[in-house]
Amino acid sequence: MNSQVHVQRVTILAPLDSPNTDGIDPDSSTDVCIEDCYISTGDDIIAIKSGWDEHGISYARPSSNINIYRILGRTGDGAGIAIGSEMSGGVSEVRAEGIHLFDSKHGIRIKTSAGRGGYVKNILVSDVIMENVDMAIMITGQYGEHPDEQYDPNALPLIERITIKDIVGTNIRLAGLLNGIEGDDPFEVCLSNIMFNVSSELPWNCSSITGYSDMVSPNVCEPLRRVPEDSSVCYSTDSQGSSSLLVL
Repeated sequence: MNSQVHVQRVTILAPLDSPNTDGIDPDSSTDVCIEDCYISTGDDIIAIKSGWDEHGISYARPSSNINIYRILGRTGDGAGIAIGSEMSGGVSEVRAEGIHLFDSKHGIRIKTSAGRGGYVKNILVSDVIMENVDMAIMITGQYGEHPDEQYDPNALPLIERITIKDIVGTNIRLAGLLNGIEGDDPFEVCLSNIMFNVSSELPWNCSSITGYSDMVSPNVCEPLRRVPEDSSVCYSTDSQGSSSLLVL
């Protein structure tokens, strides 16, 4: 657990085929700034976590106020910006801007599952360039690994106010896999001003998702095409870094 951490101008190089080689992992940390880094690794470039299943729930130390700016990198089997899957203590108030990813497995990924509990909320990822990325956006509630058999399968995560905007992607295989958890509240996702050059005939795969989209190409799945009555499913931050609603 850390607070008041500033990571700046760091270069991390690891083999692209090396497992479990995350670049930078804020874990149960608050008030973190990561900026101007180059990271090439086999796993997630930046992964935000807060504990695993019942252990993270009981420890109850969230990760919050994480700011990520101007990251260049690639990953063999992970994501550029990842949250989870160990997020049982909660993750909130994350802002990632100015991200450039190339030759990578995933672009933006949020991972959780039944048994995690906790929450991921108030997340903004914007101003992203992706080149040669297998899957641009992955938000999944089926990442089902557990540390032991003592977890509570009824501990369901809350995923809300996830906003992803201002992204350009070239040579993308799949635009997005957005799958919540059947029986849980639908994951809330907002997408806007996104343009992917996609090779797959079925660019989006969605289930147990709600939210909003605007100016997304290729056309996003039907659950995100409806304009919600409550615009608070979208999230942004003002210039001072405090939370506010994003009106799209």
